[in-house]
Amino acid sequence: MVVFMSKKIITIQHPQSEQHINGMIGSWGNWDLTDLGIEHANRIGQKLRMEIQDETYVLYASDLQRTKHTAEIISGYLKIEPIYSALLREFHLGEAIGKTKEWARNNAKCPRWPDMLDWATTKDGKVFNGAESREDVWRRVSIFYNQIIDPSENNLIIVSHDGTLRIFFALWLGIDLNLLDKFNISGKTAGVSMLYEDSAGNHVLSKLNDMSYI
Repeated sequence: MVVFMSKKIITIQHPQSEQHINGMIGSWGNWDLTDLGIEHANRIGQKLRMEIQDETYVLYASDLQRTKHTAEIISGYLKIEPIYSALLREFHLGEAIGKTKEWARNNAKCPRWPDMLDWATTKDGKVFNGAESREDVWRRVSIFYNQIIDPSENNLIIVSHDGTLRIFFALWLGIDLNLLDKFNISGKTAGVSMLYEDSAGNHVLSKLNDMSYI
């Protein structure tokens, strides 16, 4: 059976960047891609060019350096101009920005999920002073989501961050914010995911964290 898609969305979690190897907090820090991250971004761009061919896409990206650089590389292969948005930034971690991950592990201000630095156990939990809660990020990403969900703007590529894309996937699948106290969709660095809306308006997550692009 052939499924007709009225909207396709490709999401890309940015490849390896400096905070992945230097022990520092990512968040809104101005970290760039590593050499490996640049290599992976090029591979993703090359494979997407072969895959989407003549289909038309609009590319949105977080305006932080690591996602901007990723988008610049990928858009070069696809011959499209990226649109940068602060709405797609990673969780703002307040006082933890500029600190080490070791500091963050030892200075949480509320309970959080095991082995996660930014994901509080409740939607309104703020892991550090001045940080965004999951509810704050939900509201921020919802603004972007409502802008791009208009069916008049079809195929999209979104380059963003792990925490932000977790929220975006939940919005796409209609998962209630409260369920994220016990539910999560984990991302992978350089992971490529595919979503689509079918002709009946149903939302589908057809591919999650595909690492074959690198």
